[in-house]
Amino acid sequence: VGQYQMSAKPFLSSSIVVSNTAVTEIKFPAVTSFLTIQNVHAGANVPLLVAFSAAGVVGDDGYRLKLDNGESYTGDFRVRYVYLAGEGANCTGSIIAGLTSIDSELSASSGGKNYSGSIGIG
Repeated sequence: VGQYQMSAKPFLSSSIVVSNTAVTEIKFPAVTSFLTIQNVHAGANVPLLVAFSAAGVVGDDGYRLKLDNGESYTGDFRVRYVYLAGEGANCTGSIIAGLTSIDSELSASSGGKNYSGSIGIG
């Protein structure tokens, strides 16, 4: 609990070119305490698809967010990865996250299996 009460270390990544033919995986160096993702694509609207698993971002079962140009989403999430894809064309995204001091390689894992305790992530 104390890890989430402390101030977060900043993680920033802007101008992430996101393909519409491959999933872009963003791996955080530590577990996040919050996350903001923005579609910063200029020009014609190209939705940015966001999910917490590779299957979720490309699946058609509603386990993803769709952000139009200029839209953003912020949530208090404990995640190690986020997955991005463009819908119909390549687009550009940015991420701002707060990192805990919990190493992402050591969290929520046992014997190669993910035990995140979450459902609905694709």
